[in-house]
Amino acid sequence: MTVIDKYFPELSDRQREQLNTMLQLYPEWNEKINVISRKDIQNLEVNHILHSMALAKYVKFIPGTAIMDLGTGGGFPGLPLAVCFPDVTFHLVDRVAKKLKVAQDIASQAGLSNVTFQHGDVLEVKGKFDFVVSRAVMPLRDMEKFVKRFISKENFNAIPNGLLCLKGGDLTDELSHYKNKVLVDDIGNYFKEEFFKTKKIIYLPI
Repeated sequence: MTVIDKYFPELSDRQREQLNTMLQLYPEWNEKINVISRKDIQNLEVNHILHSMALAKYVKFIPGTAIMDLGTGGGFPGLPLAVCFPDVTFHLVDRVAKKLKVAQDIASQAGLSNVTFQHGDVLEVKGKFDFVVSRAVMPLRDMEKFVKRFISKENFNAIPNGLLCLKGGDLTDELSHYKNKVLVDDIGNYFKEEFFKTKKIIYLPI
């Protein structure tokens, strides 16, 4: 776990153990259920776990924050973030049951007690959240329509509640609708690996 250690030297032994469990289990699961591209599984630490943890560089969620991970797939970005913020609750939602099964097993074996799971459509989710996070699930305007009703009006964190997305590539057209409402941060500001040169954090206050 050399790359993660470089950027997160403050992790406790317990957190490092949980992340190492993920590094061990995802390749094992991927042999049975394809949650990560077969050609990309060797890049698990950087392209998936560290990528998810970029949000922990952008904002330090305070204890008691409630977060929904929409379209989590096999658990990204929710599970790595749950390791980073053990006093924050994460609700991971996905429509693909077999991928969610992988995330559930890995969370269980890593001893993550701050994570819950829901199989099904986002419209079936109940409750309020301070933030919704996602990793390249759908265009921002579509996601905003789905998640608006879930965002709590009570703000406790350093930034107002809203939507935090991990995206890559040219986002000019996708973000043109928002003008100055959306904040874009280059992940390359935090991580120097080649993979992150075109990767961005998109923050939409709601």
